[in-house]
Amino acid sequence: MDLEKEIKKLKSRGPENPLPAEKMARILAAGLDQAAAQAAFKFFRDKKFRQETDFNGLSQIEQDRIFNELVLAAIVLIMLTLEAPDLRCPDEMREFLLLVKERLPKEHLDYLKNLGVERKYLSDWERLIVMRYEEYHHDKGEARAAAIEIESAEQELTAEGLTGIQLVLPVQVVAIGAHHHILRGKTRGKDELFKLILRWLSRFYIEIRVPMEGGKITFWKRLMVNFRHLKEKVAKILTGKSD
Repeated sequence: MDLEKEIKKLKSRGPENPLPAEKMARILAAGLDQAAAQAAFKFFRDKKFRQETDFNGLSQIEQDRIFNELVLAAIVLIMLTLEAPDLRCPDEMREFLLLVKERLPKEHLDYLKNLGVERKYLSDWERLIVMRYEEYHHDKGEARAAAIEIESAEQELTAEGLTGIQLVLPVQVVAIGAHHHILRGKTRGKDELFKLILRWLSRFYIEIRVPMEGGKITFWKRLMVNFRHLKEKVAKILTGKSD
């Protein structure tokens, strides 16, 4: 899809002549896919990230694999956000966002196809997106249980506390998973890399979620700061580093 061309067409139609929901979902999915790729590339070029991954000592194949994991992380984070049960939006909007979520993997494959990626590699990408989505989606349950256990052990769990747990779940599970896959499971002594990944995904999460809800960045920043300690505790539980 030529996203720029489609957006120009959309603007020319005006609000009184909207596109069908399926077409709008394709356009939004394509835009989110490009946002994921751009965010992944920017982080991939980050000096601290490259230092923590010993980037210059890696083969080209391994460097490419790491970049692909970053793209996968960003795409799956978007998918988990689009289906988040705590997303503050009208029911009809929620249904539309689920259409966008289902369309997102297809738009990424179309993007790769337009870049000239061979069919066999497109099949690999399709399989990887499904695998990572299923993995991270499953891990949300474990992360939620761990977070509730931690918070309730220290103090009475409030509605605000539950809201915070639900809020950070997508970022938490994707950050832990991406950290694991980038390092091929050899995560011992790589806490700084995890923190870098977590900060990157947290910023990206805010950027994509706020527009979906029509909220303000300041509100979300305050929430993320309030539950930063919770993210760190849950990370220790899930990575086996709890005291």
